[in-house]
Amino acid sequence: MVLRYIYTGELDLTEQSGENILNLLVASDELLLEELFIHVQNYLIIKQTNWVRENFVFVLNTVFRLDNCKRLQDYCLESICEDPLQFFSSKSFLSINKEILLGLLKRDDLQIEEVVIWDYLIKWGIEQTPGLGYENSDRAKWNYKDYETLNITLNQFIPLIQLAGISRADFFDKVHPYRTIIPTHIYKEIEEFHYKDSLPKTTILPTRAGLIFKSNIIKPKLAKIIINWIDNKDTMYIRNNRNDPFYKFNLIYRSSRDGIGSKSFKKKCNGRVASLVLIKVKNISKIFGGYSSIGFNSSGDDFINDNGFKFYNSSDNFIFSFEDGDDTQNMKISRVINSSHAILDYYHNGFNFGQGSLSMSYEGLHVNNTCSNYENNLNTLTVYTIEEIETFTVNR
Repeated sequence: MVLRYIYTGELDLTEQSGENILNLLVASDELLLEELFIHVQNYLIIKQTNWVRENFVFVLNTVFRLDNCKRLQDYCLESICEDPLQFFSSKSFLSINKEILLGLLKRDDLQIEEVVIWDYLIKWGIEQTPGLGYENSDRAKWNYKDYETLNITLNQFIPLIQLAGISRADFFDKVHPYRTIIPTHIYKEIEEFHYKDSLPKTTILPTRAGLIFKSNIIKPKLAKIIINWIDNKDTMYIRNNRNDPFYKFNLIYRSSRDGIGSKSFKKKCNGRVASLVLIKVKNISKIFGGYSSIGFNSSGDDFINDNGFKFYNSSDNFIFSFEDGDDTQNMKISRVINSSHAILDYYHNGFNFGQGSLSMSYEGLHVNNTCSNYENNLNTLTVYTIEEIETFTVNR
């Protein structure tokens, strides 16, 4: 393949296996064939997606040392973060390179419960520790030296586990038996956190736990941006302050599952509860959305009657758009200006921010802001056709 490319400039990969293509990537890097390297890397991501996803460990272990292969590395790591359970539960996980696993556990966008990470880290550590593994897997027969050797294997990993994000019951059942491999000050802090409700002083607080966000419309990294907007922080604010609140998103409506239309939306999304709506429209990649601290419908009796229209007050509401579900560069946000008209509860609309600033009418989406109740950053006279809607309650 390399010789044909060098002499003819042609390359046909359609009949090649994923492993052969990956080997070609390594060879093109060693031979400094930059144009070929870029083409093969892109081909693996775009045309060999299924094979790459089925062989994350093999791919990552192969390309981890290639400095020029950052795009494929990032693709693998981001894909793993979106569905980590498939990765952690695979048979090949136990052979993942130590440095790759360290990098993965440093991320805060892993969409998985912390106790599951702990379980698989212990399995990986046992497999990597001489004298343990299959031949000595019965922990009841371990002695102090066995725990010491496991501690040597995992000592760099333990501080990366957000133990405060593990429930008290799971902490007692799954973490406590391995207390000897956890630094004493960390174990003591988490024990007091669970039994005395005292915040840890040095241990990592659960930044991952607040970002378990299962959306078919946007990537989890955009959820972090939305949380920053909810907290009135800068868009790209990095949430590592122990005073930063945590959020849980619960999916209560998905149009492809529950039916699309204003009636279906109102049936699932009612009551005075902080809520987030995401909308994917047809024919373009643009994503729209809105956050309402008071919900969308049936929000109580404290409404304002304006010419027969029922408005609800909120100073926290905002609407926004992303260029696509992965966009972190061209997002727009419009906050409510006239807080007394933040939400209109109208029978024709599934939701209505500010009487047309962002509203759902049957299967149409309006973003005209003709009443100027929100900032004027999104407005358009285009009426979009909705392809998918998701609504989440937002619990702080």
